[in-house]
Amino acid sequence: MTAEPFLDLHPATETMLDDVLNGFATTPRALPSKYFYDAAGSLLFDQICELNEYYPTKTERWILETYVDEISAALGDNIVLIEYGSGSSIKTRLLLEHLNGLAAYVPIDISKKHLMMAARNLEGEFPTLPIFPVCADYLQDIDLNLTGVLSKGDGHGASSVPTDDGAKRSKEPSHLIFFPGSTIGNFNPEQARDFLKRVHHLAGNNGHLLIGVDLVKDPKVLHDAYNDTQGVTAEFNRNILHHVNHQLGADINVDLFEHRAFWDESAERIEMQLVATDHQKVDINGSVFAFNAGDVIQTEYSHKYRIEGFRALAEDAGFTVDRVWTDPQNLFSVQLLSTI
Repeated sequence: MTAEPFLDLHPATETMLDDVLNGFATTPRALPSKYFYDAAGSLLFDQICELNEYYPTKTERWILETYVDEISAALGDNIVLIEYGSGSSIKTRLLLEHLNGLAAYVPIDISKKHLMMAARNLEGEFPTLPIFPVCADYLQDIDLNLTGVLSKGDGHGASSVPTDDGAKRSKEPSHLIFFPGSTIGNFNPEQARDFLKRVHHLAGNNGHLLIGVDLVKDPKVLHDAYNDTQGVTAEFNRNILHHVNHQLGADINVDLFEHRAFWDESAERIEMQLVATDHQKVDINGSVFAFNAGDVIQTEYSHKYRIEGFRALAEDAGFTVDRVWTDPQNLFSVQLLSTI
């Protein structure tokens, strides 16, 4: 089945301009981490995921591979799999291969080019599965009307279950939101709670969220993960400035910024920044900003959680935590939540 976007909610350039201008007007200056993920940034992040130092991806993959049958059994059948920030959908393949009675797959990603490339690759591997990419920022409110979508499937979609009098009624597929990669850590706790509430709405009644949650651990492990020896993370970090230049016609000299990432013990988070190495003036759509050596642009927070701390956060958003799977070193967790 051909993958075609049935919903294109890609943020307008004006939205990005507002975000950048507002971010550069703060102290310290900041850029939303969602703008890491243009086509080049998405490819760089794929490279990061394969680095020796970067434990989250390989650890999460191990957890999913080890416990995928348990995950499938806990979910039952007749599921619409909706993935936020789908990227290359590498980990998604495990779910597509093991979930019972999968009705459809809906990948959501902000990078349209990367999204469509991944969707076309998956349609070749799963030719009978309806795949409907959605280009959107997962911070948006997203309402999906999948009635027409599911009717296009080949034997998928709503199934029939017998009633007490022998008649049959339709059983609508349940929604499973898949949010891997510990991206929930990019939000501060209040933002994370608000995001989980939106996910709860999208999951609906009898819905689930399968989410990757990074855990508090040895600071050296964290430092090495965000300061790899090959410099891929540094290139990924600076690419956000290339993205701003390309999309907004800005004239930032990217070579005059260096990557910095460090562990903030009190906030239990990694902070990632770009630090100016020299003076420059930057013009963004007529607005001029001066940078001096040492000035900082905050590009990402990556909060790490303790199991009970994340449980409290999830419950505040209306979820119940059903299962938690971790690796032997307790570096990372995959958690299955259900709507109440």
